[in-house]
Amino acid sequence: CSEAESGPETNSCEGWTAPLFRPKTFHATSLPSSRFRFVSWHRLEQSDVRGNQLTCPRVREGESIRAPEKQGHFTEELEGQRWEERLQENWENCLELNLSYQDLGDPFQRDNFFRILRRLIRVEKLQLVDNSLTDLSSVCLPRCRVLNLQRNHLVCLRRQLPKLPALEHLCLSDNAISSLGGLGAALGGAPLHSLTLSRNPVTFTQDYRSR
Repeated sequence: CSEAESGPETNSCEGWTAPLFRPKTFHATSLPSSRFRFVSWHRLEQSDVRGNQLTCPRVREGESIRAPEKQGHFTEELEGQRWEERLQENWENCLELNLSYQDLGDPFQRDNFFRILRRLIRVEKLQLVDNSLTDLSSVCLPRCRVLNLQRNHLVCLRRQLPKLPALEHLCLSDNAISSLGGLGAALGGAPLHSLTLSRNPVTFTQDYRSR
């Protein structure tokens, strides 16, 4: 076979000649949707997507530096979020949600994250893995049956868990829980069927399962 004899654009082998096909290179900027890559999903025009249809939404990072004179104005804008956007988010009707791995490094991010949690009044299955959470006591999840809090920074069951009156399965693996004290008070009589405490300091306590 020889390419030099037939030219750079053909491939010749024993009398057979065919053009060479060069792969095209596609760039992200050439995609029709590239202009929307930095836009929040609820700000897309002509979109009927609702929050309860998202499997793993991302809590985006806001501005980390704001002028002192604009702090109050920013808070007013956050609290006065347009009613249309709240209806589109529709967190109140969400039944299953994964908010894991959010990397909540910005105050705006954390505020928005907890705002979403407080609206999950109908969620039944919730994943909050690896979010560096230390206190969820201000959150109430009245219908949550399955809650995964693996790889967070929880140390106290009594004061740091959310209110979970319907909880059946709770995963607290890879936290810093050293005692089961206050577990009953924290769950408030919830019909708990399983509790996972793998890789917590409490697992080194003798016969901790029987307690």
